[in-house]
Amino acid sequence: MPPRDLIEALLRQAVRAPSSHNTQSWAFELHADRIGLSADPARALPENDPDNRELTISLGCLTMTLRVAAAGAGLGAHLVKTPRFDGRGHLGNLHFGGDPEAALAPLTRAIATRRTHRGRYEARTLSPDIRDRLTAASSEEGAWLEPILDPERRTAVASLVGDGDKVQWGNRRWRRELATWMRPKSVGDGLTLPAAAVPLARYLVRHVDLGRVVAAGDRKRAATAPFLAVLGTDANTPSDWLKAGQALQRLLLVAASLGLQASFLNQPVQVAPLRPKLQELCRHKGAAQILLCLGYPQGESPAAPRRPLAEA
Repeated sequence: MPPRDLIEALLRQAVRAPSSHNTQSWAFELHADRIGLSADPARALPENDPDNRELTISLGCLTMTLRVAAAGAGLGAHLVKTPRFDGRGHLGNLHFGGDPEAALAPLTRAIATRRTHRGRYEARTLSPDIRDRLTAASSEEGAWLEPILDPERRTAVASLVGDGDKVQWGNRRWRRELATWMRPKSVGDGLTLPAAAVPLARYLVRHVDLGRVVAAGDRKRAATAPFLAVLGTDANTPSDWLKAGQALQRLLLVAASLGLQASFLNQPVQVAPLRPKLQELCRHKGAAQILLCLGYPQGESPAAPRRPLAEA
């Protein structure tokens, strides 16, 4: 086992991984020969993510970031998953040993530069070579990436995004959960707003159905994104969700190393009746897990806050 100060340095990099609503829904246990990884039930989203599918994807992103950080430090790292992990409780143990993953080491710098981009993109398309590199990053982790390139399918996907917005915003419990995670940056997690704006934003989200307004904006984002793609897996078990998370973070780090940043439009995956419709628009068989946009951002995206490592 590497020295404790090195382990803590790797974990500080790992917690930069993305998570739904920036909940950072993970917990660590440091042992003499391994790191225990678990889901934090207090940070689950029962309305947005009732099966803990996205929570498990977040744990996969965390696992991939640990693998990349370990490779950058010259260490091999591998996860031994709990056989019956179902999206809750103990995920498994990360062990160090063996050769570092050479293909991951060059991605170490991208851990600090990856962002979830909430602004506009430059009007530049992604070259076929870059699209191929992103597809390869996904397939290396056992997932598939399907670019939505033709206008007819893109319009259909954008329509599903808008439909998902209307369903979610029409659900008062979902709005209350969303409002709970609107927080000032000083808190260290959640969806960051200026401190003075938080009370009003929470009130509006709890009490006003903004579905039509949000749907119009998100349909436009889907229709105009430089690159729109579905990331999926061959099946839809917790093991596949974990696989999707590792593939997603590997893709995001490759993208960040090329100057690209992602935003997410997961409404058609989150709203159960819409998910089969999204999958029908894909040529790959299996289960759609993530709908993302990628492009060259206009301006810098601020880093989302993170909790102190000791709290995890």
